Amino acid sequence: MISGNLGWILVAFVAYMVFMIGIGALYMKRTSNSSDYFLGGRGLNGWVAALSAQASDMSGWLLMGLPGSVYALGTGQIWIAVGLFIGTVLNWVCISGRLRRYTIKANNSLTLPEFFENRFRDDRRILLGISSVVIVIFFVVYTASALAAGGKLFNIVLGVDYHIALTIGALVILAYTFMGGFMAVCTTDFVQGLLMLVGLLVVPLIAYGIVGPDNLMAAIASTNPEGGVNAFLDIMSNGGKPLTFVEILSQLAWGLGYCGMPHILVRFMAVKNEKELKKSRVIAIVWVALSLFFGGIVIGVVGRGYLAPVILGAEGAPSVENVFIVMIEKLFTSDIAAPFIGGIFLCGILAAIMSTADSQLLVASSSVAEDIYKGIINPKADDAKVLRLSRIVVIVVAVVAYLIALDPNSSIMGLVSNAWSGFGSAFGPLVVCALFWKRTNRTGAIAGMISGALTVIIWDYIPLVSGKTLGDSTGIYSLLIGFFVSLIFIIVASLCSKAPSEEIVAEFDSVKNSDNC
Repeated sequence: MISGNLGWILVAFVAYMVFMIGIGALYMKRTSNSSDYFLGGRGLNGWVAALSAQASDMSGWLLMGLPGSVYALGTGQIWIAVGLFIGTVLNWVCISGRLRRYTIKANNSLTLPEFFENRFRDDRRILLGISSVVIVIFFVVYTASALAAGGKLFNIVLGVDYHIALTIGALVILAYTFMGGFMAVCTTDFVQGLLMLVGLLVVPLIAYGIVGPDNLMAAIASTNPEGGVNAFLDIMSNGGKPLTFVEILSQLAWGLGYCGMPHILVRFMAVKNEKELKKSRVIAIVWVALSLFFGGIVIGVVGRGYLAPVILGAEGAPSVENVFIVMIEKLFTSDIAAPFIGGIFLCGILAAIMSTADSQLLVASSSVAEDIYKGIINPKADDAKVLRLSRIVVIVVAVVAYLIALDPNSSIMGLVSNAWSGFGSAFGPLVVCALFWKRTNRTGAIAGMISGALTVIIWDYIPLVSGKTLGDSTGIYSLLIGFFVSLIFIIVASLCSKAPSEEIVAEFDSVKNSDNC
């Protein structure tokens, strides 16, 4: 970028970040207790709930990780998008309504760990402790992925050193999350969800129009993709090689993670009524379909042709995960106004990053302050003390995630993949069973949660086969294994131990009978 263009982009970035911090300051005045800070008093409307849930879900992965994978390997990466779309639909249709009603019925649970404790009458608070620890561990990794994406964005666009860029992004996210809590996060995520969608739809359309439908194939072919242009566009091919059944299944398995994502599930819990929840379902499903297929996938394909003869990922070229950034830079440099517009679209990437990081910081904070401190260590703690601790934890988690993200070579896709698998395996099967199988008991819940989390850790991090992890040696995504290991442990342990009490069964039946969606 030339200096004049850079100035306009910087103006757009600063204006956007000041706006986000302003929202945090506004809601700080309206946050008086821990219920407001963690769940917004269950007052979300349909539009905010839908867009904040999906914006916090997709993160920088949607605008950097997915397009980068498609750019590098071809449309065979679409199976991840297919799995995520199916998971999104099932989550909103099957999980959202019953989870909202059940968390209210189960002693007005404010967090997912608290719901598990209340649902299974865990007086020993074992579930509360385990689930809170799992949340903190995996959200630190997840938040690190978002901060790394922000560092890479500032680094390539503004030419700022990666570590300085990482620090700027982390401080802005930390500021409005620290101040405003849940409503600030959801409101900023709503704005960010709209901005993400506009960028995902407009940028590839403009680039496609410039390349021209008749020239796109030739442009892609000129970059010499593995296996040729036909293999690049074949959804049954991956990097020029035929996709195996295991690879397709592993990509589809991403969809299993949705029912175990605390930062998404908490939006369901916070919607103010059933009417707004039904509206949210439609909005969220449409947003995801447009963003994944028209946005993430098309950017990777069109970007391959539009940026030709440049080949991202080659020596001296930016990473493939920067394809969307490079496209915007190239598109919006023609006149004095265009760089500012380009800066706004680049803010869409920043929005994706911030919308996930803020949600993760807040959920991790709630797990420590509300669940571990108030739930286990000091049950008599007042709201003021919990609120103060919550804000301190936000800072601590952000600092730890920042330290992990200091490596500029860290893969956004890899970090997201590991965290997504951890949550999906530890919580996904338990959420499903807790909502839909009345025979689930505390023993089964504990067994399922521990087995799911440990499976992912062993599968992804411990080299058991000739110096390689099981994930690397088999090519099977850990979520596919962890989810079903956890499900089996829940079923077997529940059936082999004492059945739930009549009180628990009666509560389950009352929630089930109130289904009207």
